[in-house]
Amino acid sequence: MRFPDRRTAGQELGLRLMEWASDGELFRPLVLALPRGGVPVAAEVSRALGAPLDVLVARKIGLPGRPETGIGAVVGDDPPLFDRRALTMLGLDEDRLVPDVAREREELRRRALLYRGGTSTPDVEGRTVILVDDGLATGATARAALRHLRRLDPARLVLAVPVGAPEAVAEMRAEADDVLCLRQPPDFRAVGLWYDDFDQVGDDEVVEVLNAHRAASPPGA
Repeated sequence: MRFPDRRTAGQELGLRLMEWASDGELFRPLVLALPRGGVPVAAEVSRALGAPLDVLVARKIGLPGRPETGIGAVVGDDPPLFDRRALTMLGLDEDRLVPDVAREREELRRRALLYRGGTSTPDVEGRTVILVDDGLATGATARAALRHLRRLDPARLVLAVPVGAPEAVAEMRAEADDVLCLRQPPDFRAVGLWYDDFDQVGDDEVVEVLNAHRAASPPGA
């Protein structure tokens, strides 16, 4: 079953997270979106939980010639995280991907400055952090983001996505304390196939959503 759009998927995901939260305690929950596609989804999750919304900017490192296929990712100033099995199977090494990493890191910095206006990423130590994206394909970007967040010592680390490849979802259970994925179709193939409307999310939309949520959040949320 397909989702009409990211917003509807986020509403459904938010309801499921509310049910999940009723069985346990969420300590100072913080919703972090993986931009750009994760932002409309995370905005609805944030509303449902009454939790602040922010972004964690990460960039996928794609296969040369096939950039849509993730073989690694970079977050912040962390070293790039690669899928070692994929590199071996494809006969690639990290030196071959240095230009790709540099390009993605530059784009990461541009987006971080645009979306966060030079402000620092919120402190996640001791909080329940819910990382949200619009889907999970290879899991490369989510894995890098989760490992980055784990080092910042959250009380609980949750990955929440509307749809994902079953094998990628299974692998993420070793990275997060909890993984919530609404649909895991065996014929997954690509995230966009499971949305009726999967238009690209632009920078302007991301900034608009984040500004609206920041304006509505109390100081120190």
